[in-house]
Amino acid sequence: MFKERSEKKELLDLEDIDVIDLQSNLDELDVINKYLGGHKISIAGLRTIFKKRSDHEHWHIADIGCGGGDSLRAFERWALQSGMDIRLSGVDLKADCIEYCNQFKNVRSEIQYYQNDYKIWLEENPDVDIVHAALFCHHLSDDQIIDLISFCLERKVILMINDLERNPAAYYSIKVLTRFFSRSHLVRHDAPLSVLRGFRKKEWDRLIRRTEATNYKIYNKWAFRHLVIIYPDSNAAI
Repeated sequence: MFKERSEKKELLDLEDIDVIDLQSNLDELDVINKYLGGHKISIAGLRTIFKKRSDHEHWHIADIGCGGGDSLRAFERWALQSGMDIRLSGVDLKADCIEYCNQFKNVRSEIQYYQNDYKIWLEENPDVDIVHAALFCHHLSDDQIIDLISFCLERKVILMINDLERNPAAYYSIKVLTRFFSRSHLVRHDAPLSVLRGFRKKEWDRLIRRTEATNYKIYNKWAFRHLVIIYPDSNAAI
């Protein structure tokens, strides 16, 4: 069961999800990311990138498959506290996700949300510096992930991925946690399956090597996550 990635689709990938069920799912994903450290992992990745590219003063970050926008809201809070100059954009195919994002948007927030395919949107917005994909890649096939990496390389954009490690401890832990603490049937069904659709570190390395990327780093992170940073230039320090 854990040897290879599952090809079974999650309920969240269906097109006709009930809006109430989707909102409940997005609510709980925000809580999971907040208390299991998902947001901290991505913010640590941004710090790493900013430190290594200290000559770059203003950053445009696009969160693809942004879901409920919780990563972007965490980025905005961090940027305000640390004085970072960033512009934040969220892109998702689902109109209901974008509507949810805008409902939770603070009146002072400058985050912009867009319903679109990430490729189309990025082609229309060439000023993006970093593409962030949190809990997005495990929804994709290996070939689609290779396509995402290659697309970002072609666009000269840094790609930062925050996703799940596939192992038994992660699977059984999240299965127990969601069984007792989740009220969302989407979360209870999809969370364990998400782990089975997740990755081993060597799999990330193998996928990246199938592209032209030569400058990348794969980090093991708390709570069974990987942080992957892929730079489009081959000679910059990692």
